[in-house]
Amino acid sequence: MRTRRFILPLLAGLLVLVHFTAVRAQDPAVPLEDSQFPSLESAIRVKGPLTFCGEFVPLHLPGVREGLEKELLIMLWDRAQVILWLKRSARYFPHIRTMLASADMPDDLKYIAVIESALKPEAGSRRGARGIWQFIPTTARNHGLTVSRYIDERRNFYLATAAAVRYFRILHERFNSWTLACAAYNMGEEGLEKRMGKQEVKDYYHLDLPRETERYILRAVAAKLILSDPARYGFRLIPEDYYRPRKFDRVRLKHGHAAPVLIVAKAAGTYYKTVKELNPQILSDVIPPGDNVVFLPEGASKGFAERYQPLIVQYRKKHRGKTYTVRKGDSLSLIADKNGMPLWKLLKLNNLVRNSVIRPGQKLVIMK
Repeated sequence: MRTRRFILPLLAGLLVLVHFTAVRAQDPAVPLEDSQFPSLESAIRVKGPLTFCGEFVPLHLPGVREGLEKELLIMLWDRAQVILWLKRSARYFPHIRTMLASADMPDDLKYIAVIESALKPEAGSRRGARGIWQFIPTTARNHGLTVSRYIDERRNFYLATAAAVRYFRILHERFNSWTLACAAYNMGEEGLEKRMGKQEVKDYYHLDLPRETERYILRAVAAKLILSDPARYGFRLIPEDYYRPRKFDRVRLKHGHAAPVLIVAKAAGTYYKTVKELNPQILSDVIPPGDNVVFLPEGASKGFAERYQPLIVQYRKKHRGKTYTVRKGDSLSLIADKNGMPLWKLLKLNNLVRNSVIRPGQKLVIMK
């Protein structure tokens, strides 16, 4: 009996060891590589001549050289962030380059997107800026983007890039300098013009500007140095490391009522999540009434209209005469938001005005 008690645990241990060894033998992980990158001291030794958007960067000015070295140190210290920049650059840079080239604008402007948002379409700031190009609402609307409770096109990389190219062109025409255009993009054209007039200076590098704007161009230059020659700074990514651009189709939806994202996904033969990921500009579960461009997975536009029409007709029939019961704490604007409809439409359907009083338990028509 003692022999059996000793042998059984031993056999169990051997089986576990054999299983563990077999799992390790099948482990598909790629062998890890040792890190090899230059010292920070050597990495920030920048030799000229250096340009940004084809304009000379005066490294002979102590403040410029010191500022650039500081920005390089900050970026190189956070190597994980730079790796993500590099990975994302393969997804976003090709389209930005194409747009800039078609507008005959300098390729270096793509680095503004890096310092604005780290190439994250979902990026936001406390000042209300959104998207890869970090437009604030008023500037976005001024350059053709829709920003509302239901749609925020700043969050769509392709729509926002087109707006950014338009805006940079206008700024360059106003200041006749890409460096100053970028500074104006950061601090606003009116504020920059006031500073230039007050100081009687037209050279960015000799202007006394807000600290953020004084760093702005040097941050873009530092990003350019690293991302245009990553191997020099010890970043050795292989082709498989980079994120691929997303492929998609576009369709235009015109309707007088909100359309559920789920119906669009079903008509496209894909998932709700996929439609939302391709359309970060859609802020809720529905696409608002009106004329909207919707991005679909590549190939999904073929036959989309034929699949969409019966689905949306069926949805309308099912929800015809649909009402909403007012709850405690509700307001007319909140109810409109919940149901993906403009406030004016809710008011019209219920013969109300903006300051109409509603009470808990009251029923409001949300689809006629």
